[in-house]
Order: sequence, then C-alpha cells, then structure tokens
Amino acid sequence: MAKVERGPEQSFFADPALDRAMGVIMALATEVYVLRDRLRALEDELAARGLVPKEALDAEPASAALAASAPDRAAFVAHLLEPLLGEAASKSLPTGAPHARSELD
Repeated sequence: MAKVERGPEQSFFADPALDRAMGVIMALATEVYVLRDRLRALEDELAARGLVPKEALDAEPASAALAASAPDRAAFVAHLLEPLLGEAASKSLPTGAPHARSELD
C-alpha cells in the first residue's frame, strides 16, 4: 500500500495545544450530532408505532424523575469540571501528594 503524502498540518492558533484541543472538540461535536440523529430516529419510530406519544417525548421530566437523577447529574458535573477547577490528580504525582491546584501553588 502506497504511503499518502500529506501537506503540513493546518494551524489555526499560536499554541499547537489549542489546535489539538479544537480537534478533540470537533470530534466530540460530531459524536454528539450522531447521537442526536439516532435519538431522533428512535423517537420518531416510537411515536410512529404508537408506543410513546410525541408529546411525552417532548415533555419536561416529572419532579420525581428529576430528583432521582440529581445525584448522577451532580457527580457528572463535578467530574466534568475537575480539570477546570485544578482538582484532577496528576498521574505523575506520587500517591498522597497534593493534587489540587490550590495545594500546589
């Protein structure tokens, strides 16, 4: 198989790390769209078969359902924000070493 010649990598930001981060963001956005499209197809099929009324799919969750999912949602948000808050542990730090940004400064 012949090797494909590629030109220089495109650069949009002065910092190459930002270009790589943008690539990750675009890949994730693509996956989100695929999931949205598949979910729409499933919802359309459920409604077409009369299994779930379209109005039920578009309705806000009941307060009991929101309350039941609150701990999972809070854990997800906390995990998502760890790197931004400087609380993610570095894999290079020894066990027991401080890992929060405030502990390192």
